[in-house]
Amino acid sequence: MIALVTGSSSRGIGRGIVKALTDQYRVVIHGLEDMSVLEAISEELNETLGFGGGDERQRRVFAVSGDIRDDAVCQRIVRDVQSRFGSLDVLVNNAGCQFVGPIQDIPTCEYERVVDTILKSTWLMTKYALPSMLENKFGRIINTGSMHATVASPYKSAYNAAKHGVLGLTKTVALETATAGNVTCNAVSPGYVWTELLAKQVANQAKALNIKEEDVVDSVFLRDQPIKRFILAEEVGAVVKFLADEGSGGITGSNIAVDGGWTAR
Repeated sequence: MIALVTGSSSRGIGRGIVKALTDQYRVVIHGLEDMSVLEAISEELNETLGFGGGDERQRRVFAVSGDIRDDAVCQRIVRDVQSRFGSLDVLVNNAGCQFVGPIQDIPTCEYERVVDTILKSTWLMTKYALPSMLENKFGRIINTGSMHATVASPYKSAYNAAKHGVLGLTKTVALETATAGNVTCNAVSPGYVWTELLAKQVANQAKALNIKEEDVVDSVFLRDQPIKRFILAEEVGAVVKFLADEGSGGITGSNIAVDGGWTAR
């Protein structure tokens, strides 16, 4: 069976999800890079995970490219995956970006970039992947939420709005597909995972608050996280793998927090 993970070309949450899913699925990674770059990344992953050797039949990681804020691109990606592999069984909507700052200082174009990358792309990819899942009476749509899908933090109005929207969309899709067979839609909401995106957030917040980056980590990011460490991408991947399993059909419309207790307060 085939899984597609958007926003998975860079190291971080997407990469952790890809590695977890290769145990059971052939996995298509996605990014904005040129296909030559993405193919190189997929080859590296195949070699690292033990699926290399040049035999197409042994490969477990493949690649697609495109800006999934665009309707036509989303259609093309879903169509290409289904045409090449015969189905798209698991869709993980993981693409994301960030812009930090007071709401009055956030350019409208940056708000739109964040919301379109996170929320619009999730809506579009789900829209085009869902029909074949309904026809096959099996499908798993798993959306990467965030602790900011349920609670807010200052200086992240675009991100908070987008992630809250993702959780609402998750529930809606779950209700619409509840009687359609073994098709589910759930969200996995990580706490702070140390990624390239988070590193940029730390730098931006340090600038906005005029404090050192290490002070931002202690006083902002880990202050309310009981376990006092960043979440591992592999821990997020393990939950996604669980939800993608054929035996998880009774779980739909749920949001599973992987946040070290951050939202338990």
